[in-house]
Amino acid sequence: MIAKRIIPCLDVKDGRVVKGVNFRGLADVDSPVELAKFYSGCGADELVFYDITASAEGRALFTDILRRTAECVFIPLTVGGGIRTVDDFDRVLKCGADKVSVNSGALRDPSLIAQAARRYGDQCVVLSVDARRADGQFRVFAKGGREDTGLDAIEWIKAGVKNGAGEIVLNSIDTDGVKNGFDLEMLSAVCDVVDVPVIASGGAGSVGHFVTLFETLPKVDAGLAASIFHFGEVSIPELKRVLAERGIPTRL
Repeated sequence: MIAKRIIPCLDVKDGRVVKGVNFRGLADVDSPVELAKFYSGCGADELVFYDITASAEGRALFTDILRRTAECVFIPLTVGGGIRTVDDFDRVLKCGADKVSVNSGALRDPSLIAQAARRYGDQCVVLSVDARRADGQFRVFAKGGREDTGLDAIEWIKAGVKNGAGEIVLNSIDTDGVKNGFDLEMLSAVCDVVDVPVIASGGAGSVGHFVTLFETLPKVDAGLAASIFHFGEVSIPELKRVLAERGIPTRL
């Protein structure tokens, strides 16, 4: 069985890592460069860097802080925020990213996924989806969770994979920052319809939540979290030790 990945997430605003609850109430955490150094050396399998206000502010992702962060990372780095064109993919990859995450840009132009996949390969294209429950369905939200697109999240993800997305990051707004566990219901619905790696994001509050995630949904490939790692509530080496003890494959 393929090893499960543990992925810290750097939500970056104005050059600093921030964290909130349900996508709101952002608080300053630390420098992305310093956190990247820490995670690269403590057993994280990958790292995600999101410029979380680039799309809402209609600007390009800050490349200076990204380049300095990438220089400190010796594990795969996924980067997102303000990715609207294939040229944006090119710019971010040249700054040191291994994969590029697209969210709002794909909502504006769904052909972006296919264009990028043709140029760089499916493995480079990550479709990130912010979703929450609305009117009896899982709905896609945009602009940092502030705008209901009206799109059914499961259908949107299916279409994205068909067009060439090689990986899905499912961000549950309902569970984001609440620390009561991953959104197993929403994740299960996604795993049922795609055959590419699915990364669970939103809700991790303890080591046990990762154990429950992987034991309940073995098709989920990775667990992504932010504040519990940033504030030392969960140690990645300890998390991996527990996963291994429970028979969940992981890279120690």
